Amino acid sequence: MSTLVTFLAVIAALIIFAIGIYNSLINLRNRVKNAFAQIDVQLTRRHDLIPNLVEAVKGYMKHERETLEAVINARNSAVSSLDKAKIDPSNAAAMQELGKSEGALGAALGRLFALSEAYPDLKANQNMIQFQEELTSTENKVAFSRQAFNDAVLTYNNKAENFPNNFIAGMFGFELASFLEIETPEMREVPEVSFT
Repeated sequence: MSTLVTFLAVIAALIIFAIGIYNSLINLRNRVKNAFAQIDVQLTRRHDLIPNLVEAVKGYMKHERETLEAVINARNSAVSSLDKAKIDPSNAAAMQELGKSEGALGAALGRLFALSEAYPDLKANQNMIQFQEELTSTENKVAFSRQAFNDAVLTYNNKAENFPNNFIAGMFGFELASFLEIETPEMREVPEVSFT
């Protein structure tokens, strides 16, 4: 009789332990989703600013239609990628696509701002200055949100991969989440240093 009670107590303890692991995985997965929601807010703000920026620039940069169209196309691609990533923030392919499209958008905006330097009236335009400041502020918020998201992903993935949590994660279909890495060509370039 006492072995039966001991056996049942061990089984109950294992079940309670498994429930604790399951609940902590759910909590961490929800933190990943919440952290992505913060990225979504900032990227949506960024995407909403771009059409206004393009409109402000159009009048000054009539001969730069190609650049303006590249910014608009990159923005549309980024919006589409964000919509796909919102469905499942732990989807690796969606995160990779979002990272690439945001990198392409950043590069297109960089070209637009570089070209705007050639137009003194545009550079001095109050709307343009305001849009640049808002985009810069939003870029900083995106960077902070992305860092928080990647931290949440790391914590979740560590919990899901550690022993014995990996058994519970595998049994209940907890897939690992993917980091959001926004690559820009400038990140890969080696800076030139000259002492002349």
